[in-house]
Formats: sequence, C-alpha cells, structure tokens
Amino acid sequence: MDQIFHDDTLLTGTGADAVARSLFDVARTLPLICPHGHTDPVWFADNAPFPDPAALIVTPDHYITRMFVSQGMRLEDFGIARRDGGPVETDPRAIWRRFAENYHLFRGTPTRLWLDITFHRLFGLTAPLSARTADESFDRISECLGAEAFRPRALFERFGIEVLATTDAALDGLAAHEAIGRSGWQGRVIPTYRPDQITDPDFEGFDAALDRLGEMTGEDTGTWTGYLAAHRIRRAAFQAKGATATDHGTPDARTADLSTQDAAALFDRLRRGKAEEGDRALFRAQMLTEMARMSAEDGLVMQIHPGSFRNHSKSVFESFGRDKGFDIPQAAEFTRNLAPLLNAVGQAEGLRIILFTLDETTYARELAPLAGAYPCLTLGPAWWFHDSVEGMRRFRDTTTETAGIYNTAGFNDDTRAFPSIPARHEVARRVDCAWLARMVADHRLREVEAFEMIEDLSVGLARRAYRL
Repeated sequence: MDQIFHDDTLLTGTGADAVARSLFDVARTLPLICPHGHTDPVWFADNAPFPDPAALIVTPDHYITRMFVSQGMRLEDFGIARRDGGPVETDPRAIWRRFAENYHLFRGTPTRLWLDITFHRLFGLTAPLSARTADESFDRISECLGAEAFRPRALFERFGIEVLATTDAALDGLAAHEAIGRSGWQGRVIPTYRPDQITDPDFEGFDAALDRLGEMTGEDTGTWTGYLAAHRIRRAAFQAKGATATDHGTPDARTADLSTQDAAALFDRLRRGKAEEGDRALFRAQMLTEMARMSAEDGLVMQIHPGSFRNHSKSVFESFGRDKGFDIPQAAEFTRNLAPLLNAVGQAEGLRIILFTLDETTYARELAPLAGAYPCLTLGPAWWFHDSVEGMRRFRDTTTETAGIYNTAGFNDDTRAFPSIPARHEVARRVDCAWLARMVADHRLREVEAFEMIEDLSVGLARRAYRL
C-alpha cells in the first residue's frame, strides 16, 4: 500500500542528512507558538465537537476551495454559503467525496503536504486520499471527531500549543475570549486587534462601523480626537484579554505623517461624505502611522500585511463575501512608503513592527536592509502564497545574508484550518532543519550553532517578536 507521508520528507539531500535528522529530532519536541492566525475562539470557549470532516477541513479553507474553482467547480458544491441564501450542497459526505475525487489537483502543493501530514498523524489514515478511499476516510475521521480526544481543547493540548492568537475585529466584544477565561481551562488563547473595518474607508460599512465604535467606547467618533481616543480604549480592552499584537491588512505599505490639523480635516471630509480624490488612500496611510504611535505607547506589536488585492472577483465577493480565495498578490514597495512612519516613530523605544510581503522581490532589496537597520522592524515569515517549501527556502536565502535570522519573527501558521496547525509547523521546521544542515555542510555554521538556531527558529524568535 502507498505510504501517505515519509518521515525523511524534506530532510535528505542536504549534504548533511544526519545533521538535518538530528536537528529535527530536537525541533519536533518543541511546543507550538501560534502568534498569528484566524482560528475561531468560539471553538475553545464552547469546546463542542467539530461537526464533520467536510465542515472541519474542506468548506472553511480557501486554500482548498480556490483550487476547485480554478478548475471550473462551484463554491456552492463545497458547502460555501451564498449571501442571498441560494441553494448549496449540505451533505457532508457528498462534499467529501467531491474533495477526494479531485485531491490529485493538489499534487506538489503545500496544501497537499499539510493535508497528508494531518491525515497521517492526526487521524491515522494509512492510504492516500482518492475517490476509492473517500468513504473509508470520511468514516474514520467522523469516528475520531466524535471522541472526547478530538474536541478543540483536547487537540490544543495534544498539539502542544503554548499560545494561540486569534485575529479579531476591532468591534468584536471578545465574548468568546471572556468565556475561555471564565472556564478555568489553562490553554492560552489570546485576541489580536484587527482594526481594518475602522481604519480603511473602502471597507464595506465603514461609516456605520465608526458609529458603532463610538457607541462601544463612549467617545465622539465624529471628531478626530474622539476617534483616536476610541482606538485607545478598544486596544486596552484587547490587552485586558491578553492581546500582545495588532494586525493591519492594507493594499500597500504607504504611510503618512500629517499635522494634527490636516489629519483632522481629512477625517472630517471622510465623515461628512466629502472625500476628495486620494483621501481614502491617504487616510489609510495616516492610520498606519497613528497605529504605530499607539503601539509605541501601549507596547502592542504591530503587524502589517500589505500587498493583497482583496476580493479581486466582484461577483464572488457579492455572492459569497470575503476570504473566498480571490485575494491576489500585487507588487509592493516599502522603502519610500514606510519612510514617513519610520521618520515619525521608527526610533521609538519599545516599538515593534513585523512586516510581511506577498512580493518576494522586496526581500533582499528592501525588507532585509530595512530590518537590518531599524530596531523597531522585524521580518514576518514567508506569507500566504509563499508559505510553501520553496517559499520558505527563498525567504531564508534572500534575507539572512543582510538581516540574519534574529531580525525575523520565526514562524506563524496564519490559518483558519485548526487541524493543519501542527502540519504547518512541522513543514516549516523540516525546511529550517534542512537549511541549517546545508549551512553546516558548507562549513558556514558550526553544528552547535545550528542546534541553537533551530530552537530559536522554532520557538524563540516568535516568543520574542510577539512578546509572548
């Protein structure tokens, strides 16, 4: 019978295979630090069983569903709800069979690697997923999900997660996080402040969101000073629930540093519906600098995720909403765009900004030199479309020569797919072990240094970068 996953995957061919294996023997024992992701805190608040294999693995994962859409299949056929309430497939076994029949589409992709590890390690599957094994695998996973050992908190503990950060909208009341705290469960699940809905005028419902922000905080969000004060109140509420970071998804990395008078006038134009050409982009740019100022004050680590053309397909967005696989990378510039922010607060004591990119051409040209100079800047790991074996290797090869590894944030899984978290960390650790082993084989590292570095790459860097 074919083997789903080989234990030497990614570790051989290094020129120092024994070193790579020994490094991974260390890495595989270390806890998981999950400082940035999109898992649902309700899972851990309620600790209810996951419903079925399709709802857990297929339907919520846009890495999976976008591949099927690219081959002419419909989102409805994989259980994705329509905004208009139109008909969708509701039979989980039918969804799973369709998934299994088309599993070959993922050959060679990181999604295939993560899934194979998950099927093998978590659910004990012994045969590769296919049309032939669809029902058998569905029944096996369903049986597992019915057991206490597969409830969210039990899996959290089984995975060896030390801390897991969710990503929560600025207007989220954080009820799930409060419930986790009241439950007495010792798992550390913390929120992350994501204010896009109240910092991006192009976000749907922006004006209503600002009104709601005022209601939640008691501040007058019709004024610039009241609006900024409301942010500070919400940030403090997140910190009270354990948050150590903020997260900002922007089309680009543009920043601005307007005078207080000009910023207030800009905000007033937006609130009165009198925005001029360029005002929306300028406001986003100004708010990145304002968020950096607040991070210098309150110590929250600031993550900036620029360079995604969100909701590229208007029809998919209108029919199904956000995060359905139609966010497409675009070119990004950092050196000039970040200059206003960095000149304003780049030397502020205590400020930490983690930069991500979907434009790999910026690694060696811009990001590594910036992080190698400014004490507030740290490089986030290979992100999203580049969260792959080759993407991780390119990241290490092109940033280490300028920034080293100690100006990087280690690894984060950035996932909605909870069962895949250990697999994603395992792939990253295997890649790093092989990369370090090649450095040892080239006599660029001493072996003892490689063992110190794999602990940092696996856990130490993320702990320090996110103040965990």
